[in-house]
Amino acid sequence: MSELFVRTLREDPADAEVASHRWLVRAGYIRRAAPGIYSWLPLGLRVLENVEKIVREEMNAIGAQEVRFPALLPKEPYEATNRWTEYGDGIFRLKDRKGADYLLGPTHEEMFTLTVKEMYSSYKDLPLSLYQIQTKYRDEPRPRAGIIRGREFIMKDSYSFDVDEEGLAASYDAHRAAYRRIFDRLGFEYVIVKAMSGAMGGSRSEEFLAVSPIGEDTFVRSPGGYAANVEAVEVLAPEPMPFDDLPPAHVEQTPDSPTIETLVAAANAAQPREDREWTAADTLKNVVFMIKRPVEEAEPLAIGLPGDREVDLKRLEAHLGEGVEFEPFTAEDFAAHPELVKGYIGPGVLGEQNSSGIRYLTDPRVVSGSRWVTGADRPGHHVFDLVAGRDFTADGVIEVAEVRPGDPAPDGSGPLALERGIEMGHVFALGTKYAEALGLKVLDANGKQAVVQMGSYGVGVSRAVAAIAEGNCDAKGLAWPPEIAPYRVHIVATGKDAAVLEKATEIAAALDEAGVSVLLDDRKASPGVKFADAEMLGMPTTVVVGRGLADGFVEVRDRRSGMAENVAVDDAVPHLIAVVDGVPDIEG
Repeated sequence: MSELFVRTLREDPADAEVASHRWLVRAGYIRRAAPGIYSWLPLGLRVLENVEKIVREEMNAIGAQEVRFPALLPKEPYEATNRWTEYGDGIFRLKDRKGADYLLGPTHEEMFTLTVKEMYSSYKDLPLSLYQIQTKYRDEPRPRAGIIRGREFIMKDSYSFDVDEEGLAASYDAHRAAYRRIFDRLGFEYVIVKAMSGAMGGSRSEEFLAVSPIGEDTFVRSPGGYAANVEAVEVLAPEPMPFDDLPPAHVEQTPDSPTIETLVAAANAAQPREDREWTAADTLKNVVFMIKRPVEEAEPLAIGLPGDREVDLKRLEAHLGEGVEFEPFTAEDFAAHPELVKGYIGPGVLGEQNSSGIRYLTDPRVVSGSRWVTGADRPGHHVFDLVAGRDFTADGVIEVAEVRPGDPAPDGSGPLALERGIEMGHVFALGTKYAEALGLKVLDANGKQAVVQMGSYGVGVSRAVAAIAEGNCDAKGLAWPPEIAPYRVHIVATGKDAAVLEKATEIAAALDEAGVSVLLDDRKASPGVKFADAEMLGMPTTVVVGRGLADGFVEVRDRRSGMAENVAVDDAVPHLIAVVDGVPDIEG
């Protein structure tokens, strides 16, 4: 450690929001260069390399072959797939000295597709799986939590190429199984959830989430085993109902009731029900957003949903797609659309065929025959007994209402519980989206041109370091799993006696020769400083060579449990090798 390029900090960095960020910076694993951009220092790089090693071993085990594409990419392939436009402000764009457009790669589907197209032309060349571990770049508007959400990050992305859907299914399953082995080895709790494909496209999509209260992703799971990212949860819509015997819609005065709460109060006061009181679930809330797609004019979108639910902005973002920006209607927007009466908007003016021309999408619960209280499009008035399918129709359905604890699972497996997670991996059955856009075809067994079926599979390698740290730390610092730790054993030499440092060095050399990675604290620092640093750095096993040496023993500490034992100095090396190998005990 007297030679190691590291400096531990006694205070938390000012911008640290989560434990992993705090400890990785304080323990000298990473260093902030700019918002969302970090340098990897020697200890951090060793951890990163250990994660990459696990990823490589499991990818190689399924026959995938490693390649490396450039991070600086030309514009043209991304134009062919329209992602140059779709990404909007989410990518870093630049021009060379001749004025040609480039981007810093956010993902590499196009490059993989074009390279295979250039080299392979027959079904005999397939199946094929290629992967890379490469730096990616995305212009995150809100980088946060250190390396969990950054602008520059390291990913493993792999792509499978098959001649038909059956082959794609096999490649998908092989990658999925490899991912389970990767995350089992990385040492944090994870869950596999159904996900939306989003801008990636494709028919099948799952995420691997590290379960963590600081995760940006919300997911649900049920007692019966259903699990999904909240964006992908499908509503159990009620069956359509007959409405022939329902009373006609009628407009009533509801003064000073522009909110759901005031509307419910007004309805119960002026239009009481015989069977029960009105609730927010009886009302139809109509929310209007201004949507801005890349290179297109902004346009309004109205969403109708039960009044006891809010629009989940993350779900809306996922449904609108990559690069689409949106915000609720502003005062200026309402001024430009006088037909919309704020607080009293109803379906009467909404819809592409109605007076406003505003596209109107409704929650799946708004089924034909359902009866609602909603705005009457004039101040202080609402419509009662407005029936979907009879009195109004929507332009389509959208699933963006908030998902709440206790909602039924779509597969009937019980009530949903909401939890948080960090997205660590994502697998997509892309199908032919990129192959068609870029002309990747091969001759099949019948001599006919077949569009290649592709799969795309990503692992957040640098993010994994943060996820592991997040789940393996305490009030004193990091506590790395053995397979991830930068060093397996940390030897602390305490005191000024030359014999102590000599014995510590001797033990370190013997462990090194036995193939055990070891860090020796040979600094001229106080025992307290050394012990505090050892706990902060988080190696799995610490060996203290100090005052006990005169009595013929050293102390061996387990970082995770805090348990310590005295071991005869002559037995220290074989004992430590047994600990590293997972042998619970050895004979003296």
